[in-house]
Amino acid sequence: MTAPVEPLTTPETSTPPVMEARDISKRFGGVVALDGVSIALRPGEVHALVGENGAGKSTLIKVMTGVYQPDAGELRFEGGPIHFSRPRDAQLAGISTIYQEINLVPQLSVARNLFLGHEPTNRLGFVDFDRMRAGAITMMDRYGVHVDVRRPLQELGLGAQQTVAIARAVSERHRVLIMDEPTSSLEPGEVERLFSAIGLLRGEGVSLIYVSHRMDEIFRICDAVTVLRDGHLVHSGPVSELTRVSLIELMLGRDIAEPSRITGFTGEAAKADAQVLLDARGLTRRHLLDGVDVTVHRGEVVGLAGLLGSGRSSTAKAIYGAQPVDAGCVSIDGGAVPTGSVRAAIDAGIALIPEDRKAEGIVPGLSVRDNITLGIVPTLARFGMLAGPAQDRIADDFIERLR
Repeated sequence: MTAPVEPLTTPETSTPPVMEARDISKRFGGVVALDGVSIALRPGEVHALVGENGAGKSTLIKVMTGVYQPDAGELRFEGGPIHFSRPRDAQLAGISTIYQEINLVPQLSVARNLFLGHEPTNRLGFVDFDRMRAGAITMMDRYGVHVDVRRPLQELGLGAQQTVAIARAVSERHRVLIMDEPTSSLEPGEVERLFSAIGLLRGEGVSLIYVSHRMDEIFRICDAVTVLRDGHLVHSGPVSELTRVSLIELMLGRDIAEPSRITGFTGEAAKADAQVLLDARGLTRRHLLDGVDVTVHRGEVVGLAGLLGSGRSSTAKAIYGAQPVDAGCVSIDGGAVPTGSVRAAIDAGIALIPEDRKAEGIVPGLSVRDNITLGIVPTLARFGMLAGPAQDRIADDFIERLR
């Protein structure tokens, strides 16, 4: 069992920041993404950056790493002003980012991804693959990750791919490391390895910005926290000055009357006489599923738990028709739903939010409106043409309801 991470002591506030963003503002058309936001990162500090979706966290990170140029404000690094016109400038200065969405080359091997852009070469100037593989094995072993570094990255699970991205960023010895939801695809053992890696980095004087929605992680490994809400800075200070409830209230901008309960959920099991809404029986797929049963009553929330590779995602996809099955059946309200047909599942009222939302849940090249209405295009078409006003009404409704 991995030893727990030791509590971290907050770096002295008198220590000059290694990096600062001062009064950063950024606007996209008529949308103000950031309005005078500041953050200071001190040497050896793990600094949490938190806020609801749309609060401005990703925009701030992209300004700090040269993806976006600020409309106002300045960046400072190691005591002086600095300007990044492109992400490569930030990397050369010693700032690296690990995004929630894997930002590697899936077709290349684990070793090639780890050394991409700085491959070891022999005397003739060619890539020394033996040295690269040996180095890759050493890098992965340092953080307790054991994979065949010759395998294409895309053959690994999302958790393993995220670990490769972390190992790559860590190996480059940057002064500042930004982690955007790094544990979103990791199983508990991998999370512990990540925290151990953070402890090693912190001990070497590396500063980290840690973006997460998980309160336990923030209070376990972070020294300071900056809270954004609707593009504004609402709090920045030591984590020790806050409780979980007060941090959530800062993020939401309102008091939480009953922090132990979520409005609309009782946490109680469905009543024995509640109507069965979804009934999946004997879902079987070679090497993936073996006779899985799932029953959900009306108004009930059922959790599917298990480690990576245990079959959670395959079960969800099988119910939705996106994963063919060798045997088994699915019914909604007692009516059979043909397996292996996404269209039949949608018609029966089943929706799926997949694990890999970028690759499987959206079409990045389409607009927000088109993505929202993509699953119901047939119902919106008139004489083979999409009804734009109907799409607009649906998109506007969801934008308002989901804020």
